[in-house]
Amino acid sequence: MRPAPPRRSRLVILIAAGAGVLGLVAGVAPRLWPTPDAAGSVAVVGQKAAAKDDDPIVVDARPARRTGTVRPEQPRSVHLPTGVVVPVRAVSSRTDGLLDVPDDIRQAGWWRGGSRVGDPLGSTLLAAHVDSTTQGRGPFAALLKVRRDQRFLVSSATLNQEYRATSMHLLERRSLLRNRWIYSASGSRRLVMVTCAPPYVPARGGYQNLVVVTAVPVSGPTRREE
Repeated sequence: MRPAPPRRSRLVILIAAGAGVLGLVAGVAPRLWPTPDAAGSVAVVGQKAAAKDDDPIVVDARPARRTGTVRPEQPRSVHLPTGVVVPVRAVSSRTDGLLDVPDDIRQAGWWRGGSRVGDPLGSTLLAAHVDSTTQGRGPFAALLKVRRDQRFLVSSATLNQEYRATSMHLLERRSLLRNRWIYSASGSRRLVMVTCAPPYVPARGGYQNLVVVTAVPVSGPTRREE
């Protein structure tokens, strides 16, 4: 049986931004840390990026250069610091320009235009709804409380790669195009995880912000044990 879809205010990744469904996390204010850009430098976070509803729906993402002896593979799961393993499936942008994030809040979507496990460069972008009227709170709600240096394990069919959290950024929805490090297939290797963040305003379409957590590799990819 297909799970009931969340009452959307649209989780719009790469192009626009945000939302899940219930006000389950409405009292949680994420702490903000410095956020790296695609080149690995640090920008001070403090003000949320402004955005207009009529921003053009354009994504300029070039595939990362494939090098090395490891054959890159698409991510299949991410192990969160809470101990929860979240299945990951590949998603694309829909005809309206929105990222087709899984309706099931227990799953995350990996953007096909981004980097894979084993790629030497660029961002692996994972996104999921924070909650749902029918399914409750999702595991990605834990991103709102992530602490620096907490670990994430991304797995593909035959590879594992561990990451540590280095930054948290709060963005207004429809602002991600101005922050290319989130989705760019160039620049330093990184894992970028996105979900919705308070406040939740039904009259304005739901959650108004996104929380973006960035993590960097602890080591190179390793072969999974059978």
